[in-house]
Amino acid sequence: MANLMHFNPFRDLARIDPLRDFEDMFRLSNYSRDEMQPIRIDVHENDQAYIVRADIPGAKKEDIKVDVVGNRISISAETKRVEEEKQGGNVVRCERYVGQQYRSVTLDHEVDENKANAKFENGVLELTLPKRAPNGGRKLTIN
Repeated sequence: MANLMHFNPFRDLARIDPLRDFEDMFRLSNYSRDEMQPIRIDVHENDQAYIVRADIPGAKKEDIKVDVVGNRISISAETKRVEEEKQGGNVVRCERYVGQQYRSVTLDHEVDENKANAKFENGVLELTLPKRAPNGGRKLTIN
């Protein structure tokens, strides 16, 4: 994070060759934009817990990692895709995609890590994160 750069939406315009084919300037990647997006999440809160739903299409359960520290939740996932196109017995095209997605959220209340629960089904990760009971503090007597 030490190397922060300003976003310049026009940085690639200087490199565009005006004679280049118009189609090449606007050609999209072979992969959908969904694979390059950060993890999309919904956070719901009730009196006892937070419910976090994260869309992680294309990921396997064993490739997802969830870290809970205090009131900070971090979700990371690795997605892999292999496409192979054959004509006859020969491979004409083979493409591989390996990407990582990451999302971190800070909640208002600390989470009880020991009672937290996670399940992954149909590309959706659902976390049930019970709130930690407040310490209550103590009253001071004035002498």
